[in-house]
Amino acid sequence: MIYLLCNGIDDRRFMGGWNNVSITTTGVKQIRDTIQFMKKHKITFRRIYSSDILRTKETARLVSNAYGVPIQWDERLRGLDKGLINGLTIKQTKNQFPQYYNKIIPFDMRYPEGESLLDLYKRQKEVLDWLLSIDDALIVTHRRPINMYYYGLIGTEISTDPTKFEVTRASLHELDPKQKIIRKIYDPKRQNERYK
Repeated sequence: MIYLLCNGIDDRRFMGGWNNVSITTTGVKQIRDTIQFMKKHKITFRRIYSSDILRTKETARLVSNAYGVPIQWDERLRGLDKGLINGLTIKQTKNQFPQYYNKIIPFDMRYPEGESLLDLYKRQKEVLDWLLSIDDALIVTHRRPINMYYYGLIGTEISTDPTKFEVTRASLHELDPKQKIIRKIYDPKRQNERYK
């Protein structure tokens, strides 16, 4: 079984993408709650693969420390490359790139010197093919890549709505590589359990 873990919440004053912003104390608590859920349900894995962006690295380290499982950093697991917007605050983005601030942009519109959602989908489709060839691992990544795995497995039309599959911060998803089925099993925000 493959488990997909979305990073804990980071400083929301910054844009997402490839920024190196730490998870907050709330993000740490979210991940600890998810770890508690995983231990309660005896979810295990032999290795952790994580995006090399700071918030996912911090998330992966919390899990690694709790499980004693090594981490392998993998830049393929990065989220959407927002190019010149990476690392900017919301305020800076609003001033410098207003067309990208708080708007749903077309699926094929690239961020300045970055990717479009279509680029991300194509990149994550290759990652999904790899995920279906491995087993017994935890993947620590971002919200949009997990969304792209849902699109790739369910086969629905891709949309710009990042909330479509309820991929929330620190949520845990189960991917069965043999049956090619994906489902959300835990959301620390709701403290709900959907396992088995």
